Amino acid sequence: MYVITGATGNIGKVIALELLSKGKKVRVIGRTSDKLKELIAKGAEAFAGNVYDADFVNKAFKDATAVYCMIPPNPHAIDFRKDQQTVAHNYVNAVKSNNVKYALLLSSIGAHLREGAGVVDGLGDMEEYFLELKNVNVLNLRPSYFMENIFGQIGTIKQAGCVGSAIKSDLMFPLVATKDIAAVGAKRLLELDFKGNSIEYVLGPRDVSYNEIARVIGKAIGKPDLKYIQFSYEEAKNGMVQSGFVSENVAELYNDMADGFNSGKALNAHKRTSANSTQTTLEEFANVFVHIFNNA
Repeated sequence: MYVITGATGNIGKVIALELLSKGKKVRVIGRTSDKLKELIAKGAEAFAGNVYDADFVNKAFKDATAVYCMIPPNPHAIDFRKDQQTVAHNYVNAVKSNNVKYALLLSSIGAHLREGAGVVDGLGDMEEYFLELKNVNVLNLRPSYFMENIFGQIGTIKQAGCVGSAIKSDLMFPLVATKDIAAVGAKRLLELDFKGNSIEYVLGPRDVSYNEIARVIGKAIGKPDLKYIQFSYEEAKNGMVQSGFVSENVAELYNDMADGFNSGKALNAHKRTSANSTQTTLEEFANVFVHIFNNA
């Protein structure tokens, strides 16, 4: 039995579908059964509820051989990290009480810091909690910055005519498509070949800068002169809060993550190899971005 949390998300859903296609027994976790209908039609067992509920998580993990644990982000949280810690504790306690043998954790680059990577710090906490489990095989999957995060720039492009954030314009960092993260996760869950407590990075095909992201995205949407503007941390925070999409606490944590990137400290624990470099390019993603941009 595989249990997949966040089964309606970009990564969890793809993992669940891949496991189901291989004839595996899969229990999918989501807030409502309605959103799980596609997976149910493919043969999944649905388990609807809230992962902030410890009893629910404990029941959801019953009889599981392996679990995929992701912390659903709450952009309006008053205390984002505390929310992350609540879910992480629920996961580790459920794994322990149900004697689950394998756990795949969706973490992130920067989680090695445990403090100083903003929204990633709570994922570092989850990694830390799972270190306490000595009889569980844990793989901490640390993908890099999601290509899909660029969707968050659509409003800025349409309203201000630019791409912008607090990250340095020429800073090179790894960028990965969520479907590639899911492919790695599904492969590891199918093989269950990880032992002890280990870490695997998923870094996309190459490092890019926001200057390049703006050029590639701009060309794709018919705005070849689209520029990237590095905002001050105060400007970035105000813009995020005023958009209504995040709380002040979350905006501050995104700034902390940007600072972790800008200082290099969030990017200094991984080494790119052929094994952790995935295939989907920024140019390929730009074709998807066009569709979302035009329909936003």
